[in-house]
Amino acid sequence: MPQEAIRRVSIVTGGALGIGGATSRRLAARGDLVVLNDIDATAAAAARAEIEAAGGVCETVIGDIVTDEVVEAVTAAALHLGDGRIDFLVNNVGDFRPASRDFLHSTPEQWARLHELNLLHVFKVTHRVLPHMISHGAGVIVNNSTVEAFRGIPGHAVYSAYNAGVSAFTKSLAVDVGRHGVRVNAIAPDLADSQQTPAAAMLRDNDPSAIETWVPLGRFGHVDEYAKVIEFLTTDAASYVTGHTIPVDGGTLAASGWHLRTDRKGFTNFPRET
Repeated sequence: MPQEAIRRVSIVTGGALGIGGATSRRLAARGDLVVLNDIDATAAAAARAEIEAAGGVCETVIGDIVTDEVVEAVTAAALHLGDGRIDFLVNNVGDFRPASRDFLHSTPEQWARLHELNLLHVFKVTHRVLPHMISHGAGVIVNNSTVEAFRGIPGHAVYSAYNAGVSAFTKSLAVDVGRHGVRVNAIAPDLADSQQTPAAAMLRDNDPSAIETWVPLGRFGHVDEYAKVIEFLTTDAASYVTGHTIPVDGGTLAASGWHLRTDRKGFTNFPRET
């Protein structure tokens, strides 16, 4: 009898909705044993039920991943599922809220929460999981950064700074742990049509046809399109890719402020030009 293949164990933080939810479902569908962490118990239960109905395996850990107790619970659940092995870690949690009008109106309390949500928990979870990857000589970590780490964003200077830290951490950690068989990458999303950033809210009162004037691909991204890139980074197809942040943004970062003219006759970096 051939030996049964070892099923890989994946952790996805913020894994119930949006990009994290699409990632949890995608990794489970390929056969991973998924530990799904989320602060939203109802959404987590729905995601788990959907995964299990499709034949997958999912363990949920409810709670705020910035706390040490939840970090420990997530790690323990993954080690239990994998009999001491953790293969993939997706540090997906992040948010631009709490937000303020601009930096001058922000508060130290907001900075602290944004630090927890966007950078500190990445350190905490990675620090807890990494020894188990190193002990097995293999593992993949994928962090969720943002295109705003690479360009200015009015009103969100602190959020941008912490995500720049995520991408810098990704690069430097990859150098540290590559010799142990562990790869570290990140994605930088923009314009994801999700519960956190719904397309309707991003459009506001703008004409939907105007999307193509500021997104080169002419549309918002679907959450599964971001999840596909995360999945790719965990596969052997990306076995020689480490230390990089991959923009998944429909081309907005490449455009760098250039917009299709409203008359569709060339491009402009003056948004009101027709």
